[in-house]
Amino acid sequence: MSSIKENLEHINEKIRVAAEKSGRKREDVLLLAVSKTVDVPRIKEAVELGLVDLGENKPQEINWKYYEIENVRWHQIGHLQTNKVKYIIDKVCLIHSVDSMKLAEEINKRAAAKGIIMDVLVEINIAGEEAKHGVPLNEAEALAVEISSLENVRVKGLMTVAPFVEDPEENRKYFRQMKNLFVDIDKKSYNNIDMKYLSMGMTNDYEVAVEEGANIVRIGTGLFGARDYSK
Repeated sequence: MSSIKENLEHINEKIRVAAEKSGRKREDVLLLAVSKTVDVPRIKEAVELGLVDLGENKPQEINWKYYEIENVRWHQIGHLQTNKVKYIIDKVCLIHSVDSMKLAEEINKRAAAKGIIMDVLVEINIAGEEAKHGVPLNEAEALAVEISSLENVRVKGLMTVAPFVEDPEENRKYFRQMKNLFVDIDKKSYNNIDMKYLSMGMTNDYEVAVEEGANIVRIGTGLFGARDYSK
């Protein structure tokens, strides 16, 4: 059995247990395989095991892998500069990292030019970390509402990158805050805002994130093993 297959079975079981704790089923949570810096043969091995949603940080990596790997859905999960939107607008199914109206407007413009509607998540810097992107929690709803006025963009939920901590329980409060906002916005039934996705939780804390309501977890190291992120 390959290490990827073993890792996947281990992750799926942990997601199943965590989902049940929150009154859900394993299939209610999307495992997004973070394939940044992973070589194509290993990605294809994961795809053959049933993983069809792949997440990348850099548009240039999506740009070439898009033509190498078939029958998958690409997600832009890393910080996205406005001048890079044009390279991935017709290649991804969801942009997780929208943290400004300027970026949303560029996505809208590029999507309109391609005749498509792009699904996006509003990225929240839940712990106010200086080194991370995202809007403060108390500004996220206003940004989502502002973005919802754009014709070629659909707000589909929220995303966060919680602090990297040794004890994942430390992030439970942040995940809970995210879920509370997710529910609050959903209850208001804004036009062009569909709170479908709550993208939070990574290799070190995805179990807690799922217990608190995440329905997309982004896992790279836990699936593919440690990699050289300097690439």
